[in-house]
Amino acid sequence: MQNAILLAMAGLFAFQSATGAVGQDMKRHAVHLAKHQARLAYTVQTVSVRAGCFPGRLRAVLSHIAAKTGRRPVITSGHRPHPRRHGSLHGKCLAADFRMPGLSERTIIAAARSAPGIGGIGSYCNGIIHVDVGPQRRWVDC
Repeated sequence: MQNAILLAMAGLFAFQSATGAVGQDMKRHAVHLAKHQARLAYTVQTVSVRAGCFPGRLRAVLSHIAAKTGRRPVITSGHRPHPRRHGSLHGKCLAADFRMPGLSERTIIAAARSAPGIGGIGSYCNGIIHVDVGPQRRWVDC
């Protein structure tokens, strides 16, 4: 019985910590957005995903995708201080990898292609989509 209570309390603490951290992250972003955009057009998968440095151009692309699809992208990877690939725009905080559960890849890619200021669009076998505000290019890595 004590173990069940301790487990429940630990789960509640973890949930509260995660939602609090995401809430703090969202407050940081909301400062830079127009008043009518108080709610972010994306969310982060975990509190360790670094999205606080996204420039307005990238936030605008993600916002466009959210508006076109009616769902917020779930960012799985944003800024990577030490990117695996030399020259990766993740290292400059100009790229985002995301998922949109329940939507087809085709729908997501179409929304991304129509975004003003879009640079690269890539898709991966695991369902993750990459967008950035660098040079225009397209790829499928599957």
